[in-house]
Amino acid sequence: MSSNSFNSRDTLKVGDKSYEIHRLDSIPGSTRLPYSLKVLLENLLRNEDGRVVTAAQVEALQAWDPKNVGDIEIQYTPARVLMQDFTGVPCVVDLVAMRDAMTELGGDPKRINPLIPGELVIDHSVIADVFGTPDAARQNSELEFERNHERYQLLRWAQQSFNDFVVVPPDTGICHQVNLEYLSRVVFTRDGDDGVVQAYPDTLVGTDSHTPMVNGLGVLGWGVGGIEAEAAMLGQPMSMLIPEVIGLKLTGELPEGTTATDLVLTVAELLRKTGVVGKFVEFFGPGVRNIPLANRATLGNMSPEYGATCAIFPIDEETLDYMRLTGRAEDQINLVEAYAKEQGMWHDPDNPADYSEVLELNLAEVVPSIAGPRRPQDRIELGDAPATVLSILHGEGVISQFKDGSIDDASADSFPASDPVSPTPGQTPDEPPRRLSREQLTANAKLGWPSDPVDVVIGDTTAIVDHGDVVIAAITSCTNTSNPSVMIGAGLVAKKAVEAGITSRPWVKTTLAPGSRVVTDYLDRAGLSPYLSQLGFDLVGYGCTTCIGNSGPLIPEVSGAVRGNDLNVSSVLSGNRNFEGRIHPEVKMNFLASPPLVIAYALAGSLHTDLLTEPLATNSDGEDIYLRDIWPSSAEIKEVVDATIAAELFVDGYSDVFTGDENWRGMDVPEGDKFTWSEESTYIRKPPYFDGMSLEPEPVRDITGARVLALLGDSVTTDHISPAGSINPSSPAGKYLQSQGVEPRDFNSYGSRRGNHEVMVRGTFANVRLRNQVAPGTEGGVTRRFPDGEETSIYDAAMRYAEEGVPLVVIAGAEYGSGSSRDWAAKGTTLLGVRAVIAESYERIHRSNLIGMGVVPLQFKDGENAESLGFTGEEIFSVTGFEGHDDVPEEVTVRAESDGKDPVEFTVTVRIDTPAEESYFQHGGILPYMLRQML
Repeated sequence: MSSNSFNSRDTLKVGDKSYEIHRLDSIPGSTRLPYSLKVLLENLLRNEDGRVVTAAQVEALQAWDPKNVGDIEIQYTPARVLMQDFTGVPCVVDLVAMRDAMTELGGDPKRINPLIPGELVIDHSVIADVFGTPDAARQNSELEFERNHERYQLLRWAQQSFNDFVVVPPDTGICHQVNLEYLSRVVFTRDGDDGVVQAYPDTLVGTDSHTPMVNGLGVLGWGVGGIEAEAAMLGQPMSMLIPEVIGLKLTGELPEGTTATDLVLTVAELLRKTGVVGKFVEFFGPGVRNIPLANRATLGNMSPEYGATCAIFPIDEETLDYMRLTGRAEDQINLVEAYAKEQGMWHDPDNPADYSEVLELNLAEVVPSIAGPRRPQDRIELGDAPATVLSILHGEGVISQFKDGSIDDASADSFPASDPVSPTPGQTPDEPPRRLSREQLTANAKLGWPSDPVDVVIGDTTAIVDHGDVVIAAITSCTNTSNPSVMIGAGLVAKKAVEAGITSRPWVKTTLAPGSRVVTDYLDRAGLSPYLSQLGFDLVGYGCTTCIGNSGPLIPEVSGAVRGNDLNVSSVLSGNRNFEGRIHPEVKMNFLASPPLVIAYALAGSLHTDLLTEPLATNSDGEDIYLRDIWPSSAEIKEVVDATIAAELFVDGYSDVFTGDENWRGMDVPEGDKFTWSEESTYIRKPPYFDGMSLEPEPVRDITGARVLALLGDSVTTDHISPAGSINPSSPAGKYLQSQGVEPRDFNSYGSRRGNHEVMVRGTFANVRLRNQVAPGTEGGVTRRFPDGEETSIYDAAMRYAEEGVPLVVIAGAEYGSGSSRDWAAKGTTLLGVRAVIAESYERIHRSNLIGMGVVPLQFKDGENAESLGFTGEEIFSVTGFEGHDDVPEEVTVRAESDGKDPVEFTVTVRIDTPAEESYFQHGGILPYMLRQML
């Protein structure tokens, strides 16, 4: 029961039903707050108990100063937790281990049980091994179950053993799309302590950084690490600072020929440049009404790509229309409308809220774009793509020669136009194509452009594979597959391409992985699936696939050419992530694009092709086919969408969402309150986080005599840190699995083995693109172990240091830990023996996760970094200032010593930002803290 200090409790009648609500107008001045802060304000009012959530927190939010936010802490209690299987399995493993630890310490294991709803969607395990055949999805599904039986058995056990915990089985959809289309309530209802039904905003945290996709529906939520999600499920409110809220005012309409993907790449670039890390973003203004719900979800989805905690749209008529479209009950829709209007949470473009900063985007200025080759915010106008790729392949030399006039006119004509023209139907080029053909480019050695053409025979077809070629074209990921306009658009491009007599290039691996079964249903209903299939875009499964590195092997002949000739080839995918080494270890460049452009690049087969001015291909009649010839108009797309997509598709598609197929239903699931660990399992192992745990925490100690495990640069992502993708047989993880009797063909992916710490710790800092300056000139998980300077794997070095009792530190640049909310980036770090990370700046989730695993994040003072202080990684570090204090200090002193140099001493900021984080760190991490609280 809340304290109700502000007399906010009231009754809302909707039809013949009554709900208890906490009125926002009980707080004077709350009308000026942004939508997202109104959600937080209601959260505080409802959960106020005078102890954890206090009246002072409500008053602090009431007094929110958009221009001077400060560092005021509040406690946020989400309505539910959303998980996917890669991150959800470790959560369940930890909860199961916590039950064991509770028993060992004399407690009741049943006390370890979710106290708020937990929803887990299995979507990260399907791999696109088989493609280009109508049977691909079935074969990939069978391989998925074969590989992941042990993990799925654990999840089935958890579903029947934990209260308020549901699992959406494999082959259903991507968690964010299932969340958007089915799980989200917008307004949540739950029985209160006195039996009265409460109504309040649907809120959540998710163990995937793209959780903000549901922000498009007006649902406040963001990604957290698995350890934070576990705490939330166990009833721990989440400590957070009241955020700045950036208002992004939208005006105008998207021009013909552009897509939601072009819009989101434009927004990602804008907000990265603005700097919104750790901030809320809120869309408002007259242009909001021109953004369909699916496009809103696309914008919310890519919040982590521009660093925002969330990016939310308020509730309006579009919200209600989408709920009707997706088959929500009319009673629920009526509740959402009544609640939003009663609470002042209905979008009013004429009365904007107060914002910390206001940006403006005219939708009419958006142009066709892609992003890459390795960061989502690096947007490229579509017409500039060939020049960008050439500059990447050659360095800046060719481009600078072009600019200073040292390349002759004939060669200069080979560069693409810098001003792209939207690929609209019926467009006539105002000049001939200005880029050399593939054959000319291959032969034009006099320009010095990198070219290493390799002849390959694929089936009965002879082809040439070269630098800059597209070897993966994937329609994948929650970002776009939830959006009917771009998916129908892709189907229409495929239809027109087939009718024009052109097909995908033979060296391109083509895959289609929709976000839910509804997508397949409406593509079938529209008659577009056969055309996609004719271009090789057969269904490969329902899941993230390519976007998380589950792209499967390249075409064997292409793989051989790439590896044998060190070709710099590319993927084009409709996803949200393109970090180095993520998509495929043999593919160095990765570009994000809309689903229709993915089709186009499969037809062209090369990033050298200027899609705006050059033909995609020539048909059997000798006709050049341009993108403008096969690009559907907005009216065409809308006509198909309106004719095919209806509520019954969603109602039917989700009617048995938790049932699963025969493989899922037929599993042998153990019973009991405690899980039976198998010593033979290479997927699920009991983690060591509670080994030797005492009832009282040990005092925090200084760090002395530490060695540098890794010295890293800027923008090191959790993809670089956390094990992801395929497992190399020669890596420490690969050697471990082989020692356990697992053949390389059965390795599966790192993500699928996140429930086995033995695999994961061996894969931490092992990304093939990681550049550790302790071992200069190397790539991958390599370091030097001191004092002898032996070059070895990071894992082997860490284990030797552990045997010798040597603590470790990691030193990094700016934006350390950006990217996905991977708890294993922090878990692996602590299991390697790292006590502290010293970086120039951190992404929010990873910094929090480090604290949650007992690793202290330290931050250089402005103007100082590893380079300015002259560090090579050979130094011995000490960190002093922790001991002798009841509280964690705001600053500590670091001393670095090395042979032949004077010691370097400097002060760093301790990035433990809230009292709750301080408690977690003092207990050695959030898991021991929670267990001690429950005891």
